[in-house]
Amino acid sequence: MKHLALIGVLLSTFTITLAQDLPIKPLIKETYKSIKKESDTSTWNWKRGGLVNFSLAQGSLSNWAAGGDNFSLAVSSYLNYFVYYQKKRFNWDNNIDVNLGFVQTSSLGGRKNDDRLDLLSKYGYKMDTTGKWYLSALFNFRSQFFDGYTYKDNVGTFSSSILSPAYTLLSIGFDYKPNNKLSVFLSPATSRLIIVTNNILARQAAYGVDAGKNIKQELGAFATINYRNSLDKNITYKGRLDLFSNYLYHPENINVYMTNQVSFKINKYFSATYSLDFIYDDNVRIFGPNQTSAALQTKSLLGIGFLKKLETKKAVLHQN
Repeated sequence: MKHLALIGVLLSTFTITLAQDLPIKPLIKETYKSIKKESDTSTWNWKRGGLVNFSLAQGSLSNWAAGGDNFSLAVSSYLNYFVYYQKKRFNWDNNIDVNLGFVQTSSLGGRKNDDRLDLLSKYGYKMDTTGKWYLSALFNFRSQFFDGYTYKDNVGTFSSSILSPAYTLLSIGFDYKPNNKLSVFLSPATSRLIIVTNNILARQAAYGVDAGKNIKQELGAFATINYRNSLDKNITYKGRLDLFSNYLYHPENINVYMTNQVSFKINKYFSATYSLDFIYDDNVRIFGPNQTSAALQTKSLLGIGFLKKLETKKAVLHQN
C-alpha cells in the first residue's frame, strides 16, 4: 500500500538520522560507564500545562439561488493537558487529548464529526549519561464518548459507541529523546487489547473481535513518534505517529494511527486550528468495499475560534 511505503521511507530516514546522532558503539560504552552518585538532597520536579480550543461556525440562507442548507451550525472543541515528572534518572510523562465536534444542518439533521479520548502514560529510566536513551514502559488508552454512525444516502448505520471500540496498549521498550520536542519509542514486545463492550457490535464481530466476544488480545511490535514544536512565534505544531504489527496475524499489515494539529495564533485568545488524522487498522472492515477489506480512514477539520493556553508550571518539592 502507498501509505505503508511512505511510512517505511519515514522510518528509514529516522534510522539513518539516529545512527548519525548516536552510533551503536558509543551507546554501549555509555551504558556501562560509571555514573556519578547524585546528591541525597535531590528534588521532585513537576511540569504541567496544555491548551483548550473551542470554535463555532454558523451559516444561514434565505431564497439563495445557488442552493445550500437554510441553516448550518458546526461546533468543535479540543482539550490537551500534560503532566511531566522528573527525578534523578527517572521521568514520567502523562498526556491526555479530548476532541468533541458536532454539526447541525437543516437537511441532514445533527451528527458528530469528532469524538476522541486518548490517554498516554510513559515511565522511563535514563540509560546513558547523554540523557537521550531511556528504558521505558508505556500505557495507552483510546476510545470515544458517544454513539457513532456511518452514513450512506443520508441513512445512518450504528458503528461505534463508548468502549466500543476501545484500545489499550501495554509496552516495554526504548525511548529516544534527543530534546524536549521529539520522542521516539520502540518496542519489540507489546500487548494490545481491542475492547467491544456493546453486544450489538460484538455479535457482528466488529473491529476484529471474534463474534460474540468482547475482547481480543494481540501481541506485536510497536513504535510511536511524538513531536511538538513552535514553528514560528504564532504557529505551533503537534504530531504523533503510532505503528503496530501483530505477530499473531498478518504482521506485514501494519496498523497506523497518526494525528497532526497546527495552530495559527491570531491574537491573545483567538486562533485558527487545522487537524489532519489518518487511521489504518487491519481489523476495521466496515469502511472497505463490501465490508470485506480495510481502508485508510482520514479526518480533516479547520476552524477559527477561542484558544487558551493553560498555564505551564514547574513545581519543585524537596524530597522528605
